[in-house]
Amino acid sequence: MKLWQKNLILVLLVVLIAAVPLWLLKDAEFGGADGMAEELITETNPDYEPWFSPIFEPASGEVESLLFALQAALGAGVVGFVLGRMTAKKPGEKQ
Repeated sequence: MKLWQKNLILVLLVVLIAAVPLWLLKDAEFGGADGMAEELITETNPDYEPWFSPIFEPASGEVESLLFALQAALGAGVVGFVLGRMTAKKPGEKQ
């Protein structure tokens, strides 16, 4: 099996691992710190108005969590790739 095929399989597995809980646990709440902070702000100061509104609003909290997880996975992949390229030995290089 070629390297790009292995990488493609690994990427598909990561996407499945992130997506399957959303499909299996449809009624689960995947809340985060942002929602808790918003609740605390509205309780503390009911007249508070946000400075700006979001450009893109996901359909649900689950979709928002999925997008956040995919963004984190992509960022970790890029960082890992760059670090691997920076520390890799060249083919003719001695130890």
